[in-house]
Formats: sequence, C-alpha cells, structure tokens
Amino acid sequence: MADAAPRLTPQEAVIYLMVMASASDGRMSEKELRSIGRVVRSFPLFSGADEQGLVDTAEACGKLMSSEAGLHKVLTAAATSLPAHLGETAYAAVIDVITADEGLDMTEIRVLELIRTALNIGDDGAAAIERSAKARHMTVEAV
Repeated sequence: MADAAPRLTPQEAVIYLMVMASASDGRMSEKELRSIGRVVRSFPLFSGADEQGLVDTAEACGKLMSSEAGLHKVLTAAATSLPAHLGETAYAAVIDVITADEGLDMTEIRVLELIRTALNIGDDGAAAIERSAKARHMTVEAV
C-alpha cells in the first residue's frame, strides 16, 4: 500500500511534525521555515543532519499530507517512529516552529492538541513547553 504511513527515523518524525504543524493553517510562513531550520541546527537530536536531507524530508511530508487521510498518516508515522523519551523534545520543536509567527489560529491549536495526544504529552508537560517557547520568542516590545 503506497499511501501507508512510512517508517521514519526519529529525526524525520520530528521534521514531519514541524512541517505538518507549520502547514496546518494553510501556509508556511518564512518565520516558521526559518524556525524549522534553526531547530534542526540547534537541537542535539539533529546533530549531523544535512540541509538537503531536511528539504527532502519536508517534501516527503508534504506529499504524505496531501494524500487521503494525510494528517492522520503523518501523526501515526511520527508517533510510531519516535521513542517515548523523545515525545517532549518533538513537542518542543513543534511549539518553537508554530509560535514563530507570533499567532495561533484555531486550526493550529487543534493540530497541537492532536500532536500532544499522539505523543502522550501530559497537560503539565505541554504547558511548561509552551510557556518556555513563549519566553524564547519575546521581544523588547510588549505584546
């Protein structure tokens, strides 16, 4: 079955989740794209990753997302490919990307809930990760 959820490396799983979350509002902003690159360059999970591999993985994710039940397939592939101890790391990466453009719409919030559920992230853990991301994205100007 060509459209089955693929087996991913843990790094690919996190990239799939970041791409899916970024695209959930119908667009991927430049800030979100830069944030994906920053996460790949800075998270130890991605040490040794190459930029071309990131592009290829993001394109594969886009193709899977555009298939029938694509969102479900991305969630399933990511959740089954990630070791449990990397769930919060993956959620932190997603939060960094999705908060990069300083606004969340209802679709993005719903996707975050789906990711939290798929990765078994508890409310307390999710709140701490979200608060930390908010602090990292603060600017001098008050919001």
